[in-house]
Amino acid sequence: QVNSKAGGSQCKEKRVVLLSPLGKLQISGCETGLHEIKLPKMSVLPSGAESSAACEVCEGAEEMTEPLKQCTAWLHAYFCQPARTARLPVPAFHHPLLQQDSFTGQVLWTLLREVKFGEAISYKQLAELAGNSRAARAVGGAMRSNPIPIIIPCHRVIRSSGQSGNYGGGNLMKEWLLSHERSRSVDGAE
Repeated sequence: QVNSKAGGSQCKEKRVVLLSPLGKLQISGCETGLHEIKLPKMSVLPSGAESSAACEVCEGAEEMTEPLKQCTAWLHAYFCQPARTARLPVPAFHHPLLQQDSFTGQVLWTLLREVKFGEAISYKQLAELAGNSRAARAVGGAMRSNPIPIIIPCHRVIRSSGQSGNYGGGNLMKEWLLSHERSRSVDGAE
């Protein structure tokens, strides 16, 4: 058993590793919800064959909680059949940042609800949506602390100039995710 970061309550954390076109995504969570998704660092962009690679759980499949099953199903759809993500449930989150009433939490929930597949939004626009038009820098901080990347799509937040800006998984990964979404949206997969 591990202590959940939320108020010291006990939760049994389980981990799975999902082999994706981006490499191995390490996902942790409990019966209540997801704790985090850890992205691998990318040094090169996946090429055509790798980017259409099967998306499958390669570690931890035998002990998956319902939120972990929902997460891996959602990520599989995201990489392989993006149009399905709109119909799939977003797994519950069990991370203190997403349970407390803070500007960061508000920004992340706003991003999840408002910015759809294939769309992009500037830090300033997201700050306005979250209720503080002068908090673009704070939005950047919220993106850096996002515990559930890809599902909470911080890769869709870009600079007002149109440049992609920084990303926790590295700028190559951000470019790949944005390109993946643009190409699937144009294909009518959305």
